[in-house]
Amino acid sequence: MVCWALRRVGLARAHLARKASGVCRGHEHQPLGPRPAAPGAPGSAVELLGKSYPQDDYSNLTRKVLSKVGRNLHNQPQHPLWLLKERVKQHFYAQYPGRAGTPLFSVYDDLSPVVTTWQNFDSLLIPADHPSRKKGDNYFLNATHMLRAHTSAHQWDLLRAGLDAFLVVGDVYRRDQIDAQHYPVFHQLEAVRLFSRHQLFAGIKDGENLQLFEQSSRSAHKQETHTLEATKLVEFDLKQTLTRLMTHIFGDAGAQDRIGWAFGLGLERLAMILYDIPDIRLFWSQDERFLKQFRVPDINQKVTFQPLSKYPAVINDISFWLPRENYTENDFYDLVRTIGGDLVEKVDLIDKFEHPKTHRTSHCYRITYRHMERTLSQREVGGIHQAVQEAAVRQLGVEGRF
Repeated sequence: MVCWALRRVGLARAHLARKASGVCRGHEHQPLGPRPAAPGAPGSAVELLGKSYPQDDYSNLTRKVLSKVGRNLHNQPQHPLWLLKERVKQHFYAQYPGRAGTPLFSVYDDLSPVVTTWQNFDSLLIPADHPSRKKGDNYFLNATHMLRAHTSAHQWDLLRAGLDAFLVVGDVYRRDQIDAQHYPVFHQLEAVRLFSRHQLFAGIKDGENLQLFEQSSRSAHKQETHTLEATKLVEFDLKQTLTRLMTHIFGDAGAQDRIGWAFGLGLERLAMILYDIPDIRLFWSQDERFLKQFRVPDINQKVTFQPLSKYPAVINDISFWLPRENYTENDFYDLVRTIGGDLVEKVDLIDKFEHPKTHRTSHCYRITYRHMERTLSQREVGGIHQAVQEAAVRQLGVEGRF
């Protein structure tokens, strides 16, 4: 069961961390402010979590995404994401006590999702030309600030603060396709553990002669700065940590003088497997029929989601000629999410066509509309679909074939 869960989730990522040097760039958490303003043209500003951010050519947040900031589903008692977070905390507190009997791992679940681009990319040594930095994949407030794409954006600050064992939980934001498994906002839980030379090699035969670091060549088994012995021990510790965590949940069904591991888990993906939740949009539902199923006296109580009535889908297609440049599929997906909201169940690119003479490219998308709580009419959907068509022409510069 453990191997199956790890394989199916497929979200654990491990790396060896070395402590960065420099001046700490701390960011205090801001209280939730008024409803965020809609994004505007360069020269305007957006208000978010009590701060004002001037907009520029990088700004690409939509009203739909901004409305999710501050919801903090992982901190709402009895929400399925909260239940899962509490189970993980319970496991780490019980399995990893500190010297005085207090928990070894500290937990940070209320850090602001607004980070600098330096925190999100440069602090993790992500190269300037790395594809993960693309505007088409991230949500930027402006050229210097963004909504975090991963909880790893806080690693550098927490390591600089002197922490060597911590969990970070929070909402993260990425532009992505539209289907039952993907949403522009989801939640990550990240764990980081560092070891000193004494901690790692304690109890190992001839451990006093082993080193954490060396200067050699990179291989398939280790980075050039780590010894093979240290790498293997940290790898084993991480595997044991993840195996114990998955067993607890599913049952048997950077440091100059330290080395360590880190992993991240997508809470929605785990919760969908654990509770049999079929659609990621349900996590944002305020339908009492959904929420009451997770009001349990014990966070470890088994819960199997009982589906709400499956209302029929309404399907509409849209096709258009792409502009010569500056078009990405994520731009269209964001536009559809902004106009259709959670009525949009999925969007599929069902046809691509290149004109043999003009070499222009045409895309045809199939949009599936479905309300989670009632039946939609074709007339109601028709108005939304027409708004999508008009916005695609106006905002994306496409030429409609409708």
